[in-house]
Amino acid sequence: MPNTNITIHPRAIVHPNAKIGEGTSIGADAIVDEFVKIGDRCEIRARAIITGHTKIGNDNQIGYGAIVGSEPQDTSYKGAISFVEIGDRNVLREYVTVNRGTKEGSATKIGNDNLFFTGAHIAHNCSIGDRVILVNNVLLAGHVEVHDYAFMGGDSVVHQFTRIGSYAMIRGQTRLGMDVPPYCMAVDTNMVCGLNRLGLRRNGFGHDRRRTILSAYEVIYNSARNRTQAIEFLESDPEFANNPDIQLFCNFIKNSRRGICKLYEKGASRVEEDRD
Repeated sequence: MPNTNITIHPRAIVHPNAKIGEGTSIGADAIVDEFVKIGDRCEIRARAIITGHTKIGNDNQIGYGAIVGSEPQDTSYKGAISFVEIGDRNVLREYVTVNRGTKEGSATKIGNDNLFFTGAHIAHNCSIGDRVILVNNVLLAGHVEVHDYAFMGGDSVVHQFTRIGSYAMIRGQTRLGMDVPPYCMAVDTNMVCGLNRLGLRRNGFGHDRRRTILSAYEVIYNSARNRTQAIEFLESDPEFANNPDIQLFCNFIKNSRRGICKLYEKGASRVEEDRD
């Protein structure tokens, strides 16, 4: 472990074999285990724990009490060597938890420039893209994918192997076991109700781009075509066929294994109470 420009609090426990980059600081009562690699200019705040075969890039902040690299919460896990890989410029706030992969050599992967609020949980083998925001207490089960620029509201929960598309927005307390296509607003249980218009504007989508995406959304969700017919139309119609935004939309839907969220219907997911 190099000792140039590294600040380690006297009460921190850092294994001598851990690799710590220049300019990194490690706070009081933090624990950094043997096989951990931390890049340059990171801040590991008090009582954070970084364990397992975890690799963290540059300019990351690991918040108070966060736990990164712990064993997967998976009954099939039998002690395999697996990984957590985190890119650059991420902020993991207080008590965020990130589990490592389940199978031998597998990894939980987090990209760059993400913000995870207090209490967010990223389970084994999840894949998080770039510039994703997870608000307080978002819970991601194993093998969930969250693509670039997605926003997930507080207390939203996601079933294993579900995918959240790029630029999608998930409202707080939404429950998901089906894929959320790119650009869409997810609500309630496995439903969408239009586009993430605010997110698209904030990320530089001009009026014409948004109108084209909305038209494609209408073809998928509000036309008489079934899903296969809608995709075939979007991939052949001159207005849509060579548009990269629409190609992203169509490819995501075609690659869905769990199926995509349905159009919102008021009360559709409500379970009626039994009455005498």
